[in-house]
Parts: sequence; C-alpha cells; structure tokens
Amino acid sequence: MPQAIDFGKLFSLFTYDKYDPLLFGSSLFFFFFLFVLLVQRLFSNQKALRIYSLLFFSLFFYYKAAGIYLLLLVFSSAFNFYFGKLIYESKTALLKKIFFATALVVNLGLLGYFKYTNFFLQILTDLKLGTIEPLKIFLPIGISFFTFKALSYVIEIYLEMFEPVKSFRDFSLFIFFFPNVLMGPIDRASAFLPQIEEDNPITKEDVGRALFLISCGLIKKYAIADYIALNFDERVFGFPLRFTGVENLLAIYGRALQGYCDFSGYTDMALGVGLLLGFKLMDNFNRPFKARSVGDYWRRWHLSLSTWLLDYLFKPLQISFRSMRKWGTALAIFFTFFAVGLWHGPNWTFISFGILHSIYLIFGMFTQSIRKKFTDSIKITGTKFHKFLQVVFTFHLLAFTAILFGSPSLQYSLDMIHQIFTFFHPEVFPQFVQAYTTVFVLIVFGYLVHFLPKSVEEKAQNLVIKMPVFFQAVLFAAVIWVVVQFKSAAMMPFIYFQF
Repeated sequence: MPQAIDFGKLFSLFTYDKYDPLLFGSSLFFFFFLFVLLVQRLFSNQKALRIYSLLFFSLFFYYKAAGIYLLLLVFSSAFNFYFGKLIYESKTALLKKIFFATALVVNLGLLGYFKYTNFFLQILTDLKLGTIEPLKIFLPIGISFFTFKALSYVIEIYLEMFEPVKSFRDFSLFIFFFPNVLMGPIDRASAFLPQIEEDNPITKEDVGRALFLISCGLIKKYAIADYIALNFDERVFGFPLRFTGVENLLAIYGRALQGYCDFSGYTDMALGVGLLLGFKLMDNFNRPFKARSVGDYWRRWHLSLSTWLLDYLFKPLQISFRSMRKWGTALAIFFTFFAVGLWHGPNWTFISFGILHSIYLIFGMFTQSIRKKFTDSIKITGTKFHKFLQVVFTFHLLAFTAILFGSPSLQYSLDMIHQIFTFFHPEVFPQFVQAYTTVFVLIVFGYLVHFLPKSVEEKAQNLVIKMPVFFQAVLFAAVIWVVVQFKSAAMMPFIYFQF
C-alpha cells in the first residue's frame, strides 16, 4: 500500500524552526531555489510580478531563518525608506540633521539592544555596580548586515550622494533580497537599486559563472571549512591545554583557513544565486592571505564592510582629527577598528581582535619610513624575496588574531599562546599527520589553491562558462557528490550568522 503523506512534516517545511533554518547548501534550499527560478522564469516578461514574487520568497527565506524577527526586517525597510524621504525633502539644514540623527539613533539603537545589551549588563556586574540578570534576548540573524545596508542608504541621501528611491517595493527588495540578507555582501543602494529597473537578461556567461561560484562556495564551506572545524579545530580551541603547541599552532592555521572558506564560501554562493536571479552583488574577497601588509589585507577581506567603514566612519573621523596629523589618523584607525571588533560581537575576544588590528596598522604607519630605509640598505626592496617575506610575516600577524577570533574567551587565547611557546613538541607533527590525515590534506589543499595565481581561477571559470550545458550539469553533480562525502549529519551554521 502507498504510504500516507505526513502533513505534519510537510507543514513544518513552511514554518520556522530554530534548529532547522533554511541554509545555503541544504537540500531544502536546493528545492526552494529551483522553485524560485521556475517562478522567475514564468514571470520573465512581467517585471512587477517578478519583483513581487522575489519579495515574497525573500521574506519567506528570512522567516525560515529568524521567525518572528521578520517583523524587524520589515520595520527596518519601512522606517529607512520614509526617513530617507524626510531627510531629502527637509526644508532646513537643522531639520535635515534632526531626521538624520533620528535615523542613526533608531538603527544603531535596535542593533545595540539586540546585540550588546547583555554584554553591557555583564560589564556593570563585573564592575560590582550591581548584579543584573541577563535578559532573554535572541539575536536576529543578519541584523548587522541589513542594518548597515539600510544605514548606507540614509547616509548617502544625507550626504547628497544619492536621491531616495520612489518605490517602496524596490527599496524593500534591496533590504530583503535573500541571497545577501543574512551574511552580506553589504551592498550599497546606489549599486543595487538601478538593477531592479534594468532589463538585463541572464546570459550563458552569467549561468556558467554562477555555477562556478556556487560550486566553489559549496566546496569551501562543506568540504573544507566544516570538516576542519568539526574534526580538529573545535577540539583544540575548546580545550587548548589538552594539546601540544604544535597542534595548537596547526589549529590556528586551520582556523584562519576555516574562517575564510566559511565566509567566502557563503559569499560565492550568494553571488552565484544573485547572478541566476539577474543581480550582480558586490564581491567580498580578493585572496586576503596574499596581502603584503595588514592594510592590504583589509583591502582584500570583507570588502563590503571595510569599504563601508572606510567611507562612513574612518574618513569622517580622519577629517575631524586632521589638525593632529599622523596622530589624528592613528586615532581614526583605532576608533574604526574598535568598531570592527564590536561589530563582530559583544565579546572581549572580538574587541581585542579589532584593537590588535588597529595596533598593527598604527605601528605600520609610524614605522613605514624606517622599514623602507632598512630594506633599501640590504637591497631587497621590491624584490620577489621581499614580497614573499611580507606575505609570510603578514599572514602570521593575521593568524595570531585568528586565536582571538576563534577562542570562546581571552583565557583560552592565552592558553593557546602558552602551549605554543612553552609546550611545543615538534616531534608530535608526524603523529598529527597520521591521526588527522584528511584534515592536514585539506589545510594544505586550501592554502595551495588560495595562493595560486588569479589567472588560474579565471581560466577555470572560463572553462566552466564555455562548457555545454550537459557537462556543466555533470560537473555540478560531481561537486554535490564530493560535498556529500564530507558533509556532517548536522549542518554547521555559517560563522558569520552570529554577527
């Protein structure tokens, strides 16, 4: 007899479950996205229906990820749309400033309430200013990302860089757009909104590039990042004193790669999904571990956040402190990277992460001429050997900050450093390779691919673009098969979901 349909399970596919969100790479997302593509195809000649259906699917996607906090997303859209108009239509400079200040207070106030309330309550308790029980506050997924998207809109209107969009529908799509609502990229309204009205057909090149990006994203996230995390990194970062220094050091290398593959993997998939829907999102990464300085790193890592902070925080601060010259720039760097740390989360490890990056940059700024004189004196300035040394040195500076980024507390970070410098035991390395062969191979493979010339990636992408559809399908099926071999039974959330 045919098995009866379990309508309870069927209904659960359409309701929020905090233990089973709709994530890129899940089988449910695969069917969801196929249905989205089908509907978009059906409405290909009806722009309004295509946009409204995309709005509906984006809202459903966020509901599956955050439940009732969908209302917060809708509020953000409505509030910033109308305040953008109020700022633009203000008759006086004072009124304009009042509306702009209100928009900043509401946006940052909501972000602060959900993200930092309990952190500050804990500080008050630690300072013995009273014992305050933490509030039961759930952090809505993606709040940092969609808040910064909305803020870029009102800031650019206030600075008269952009006129407010007339359509609430279009603005809502900018805020809700499901490929980047949870983890970015933090696109600017001036780049995204014009694409809604443009009638750009999806080309064979777009499909091929999207397939390449989604495949890369799946492999980065599920075959590399999750496997390294579950089978090695979480064990060491969770109990660093149980492992030798060499294992702690290798876990740091693994954590740096894991963080990159997890976040850039999501970005790759977001860009690919966006392309298949007719939207070109901002690229977020440019081989960050090839950076020759920490400043260069921030021109390669999380570009949508770093350019946001550069335009809307660092430059205004630098102008405000310009009378102090280099020290003014140093202060602007410090405050900007303190904000970077705080943006990542209400934890002293993240704040220390941001402060450490500011120290790197400030030290580099003040010693630039001295370092140049030294490399000139030994005649290596600009040579391949000099560039190699810069990359290796910068990478290890960044790897050191990965300790803070991956540790649950500052004490755990100190424990890892203690093990590396006092209990290293290099003779353990062959045992590590034997016990964690797959992890070791993935770490080596991940870094090798990362350091390949960009031309290799471009050639591989062009090869996929030029493939007949049949071979593209076979390639994608092979990628899915590989991912399934590595994928754990319980899906790991993306690291940046917590931000």
